[in-house]
Amino acid sequence: MSDFTMTIAGEGVTAPGTFGVINPATGEEHAQAPNCSREQLDEAMKAAADAFTEWRRDEKARREALLAAANALFGAADELAPVLTAEQGKPLADAKMEIIGAGVWLKYFAELELPREVIQDDDHAFVEVVRRPMGVVAAITPWNFPVMLSCWKLGPALLAGNTVVLKPSPYTPLATLKMGEVLRAVLPPGVINVISGADPLGAWMTEHPVPRKISFTGSVPTGKKVAAAAAPDLKRVTLELGGNDPAIVLDDADPAAVADRLFDGAFYNNGQTCAAVKRVYVPERLYDDVVEALAAKARSVKVGNGMEEGVQYGPVQNKPQFERVAELVADAVAAGARPAAGGAPIDGPGYFYRPTILADVSDGTRIVDEEQFGPALPVIKYSSLEDAIARANGTNFGLSGSVWGTDVDRAAEVAGRLECGTAWVNTHVALAPHQPFGGFKWSGLGVENGPWGLYGFTELQVLHRPKK
Repeated sequence: MSDFTMTIAGEGVTAPGTFGVINPATGEEHAQAPNCSREQLDEAMKAAADAFTEWRRDEKARREALLAAANALFGAADELAPVLTAEQGKPLADAKMEIIGAGVWLKYFAELELPREVIQDDDHAFVEVVRRPMGVVAAITPWNFPVMLSCWKLGPALLAGNTVVLKPSPYTPLATLKMGEVLRAVLPPGVINVISGADPLGAWMTEHPVPRKISFTGSVPTGKKVAAAAAPDLKRVTLELGGNDPAIVLDDADPAAVADRLFDGAFYNNGQTCAAVKRVYVPERLYDDVVEALAAKARSVKVGNGMEEGVQYGPVQNKPQFERVAELVADAVAAGARPAAGGAPIDGPGYFYRPTILADVSDGTRIVDEEQFGPALPVIKYSSLEDAIARANGTNFGLSGSVWGTDVDRAAEVAGRLECGTAWVNTHVALAPHQPFGGFKWSGLGVENGPWGLYGFTELQVLHRPKK
């Protein structure tokens, strides 16, 4: 795979150097991506700043352009999906779904209301609260859903009247670069600039004097660095960071009925989802049945190269993450955990790890206390629901969680006690463009999606006019 270019000021741009991109299904380099120079970053920021003046003025034109961008992604799904699978590892059908989903997000924001609020209209004054764009947005995205999460940022940022410089993860730059190529055909030059590069490009972006807003999705340690870099210039930030999502199974649940949905909530995208189920709390009476139902599911799924027909789960995306999952499982087993399914890598090339269900494990084990972000799920026994809720909340994370049971009202009451941004009942990872998504505690600052996500890309201005 070759011929990948950055998008700066509406043009395809190469870079002075390149860096290799690994196919996680083989563990071998399969493409080169442009390695953006500091001077090219300056050019991208200038292009975005220059485009902002006109882009901010015409809301109707912005909506039409966003709709054209959505349709362009719909039309390019078959072209982009193999590029995404080759670099990220997910099955081809899931890659295509991600591209189409990204278009759905853009279409949603193309049609979302951008309100003006009248707060006074009397004999003295007419006062409105108006939402104004910030300027240039620096958007930095991770490797698990590179195209989708780019559009989580692009949609609201562009509708609000901002312009964007977008940097994907160096593990998965290619589909985002191709998306930039598709969108530069339908958006004015400079409105979206897509650059790629290895470290320290992200740090250069967050410290750059031009952006007024940073929207970052990634790990907690990097998110803290982004916040620190933004502070001296008082840049606004939205940080969507990690999660260690608990799922609590109640004592009235049917193990056979919840197992498939629990498994899907945990292993969606091979467990590489910030909002995936990361730990499951099960009452003693149901424990063995739930563990076996999850393990049977884990043993039944097909893992392999995402380009092959029938594959349900691909490889772990990169070698460091593959090694981390293996390390956390080994640590749990050494502490007495029992692999009810999986528990080891799959022989052969690539970063493949068997879907793993860990039984006889508890809080205090690293794989319970930390975010594994991969295909391994600890199942923890509890005797007291109050204790299970306390343990579910006993973490610095607070992205999302779920509660599972036959009595939906009771399950909803328990879900309301979880300290997290989204609490689901009898489902998990149920996301939509109109639904705000964000976290408590270390899981983030601000929210994405819906009107609330749009507001995060605006500044409030009071417009006060005297009555004549």
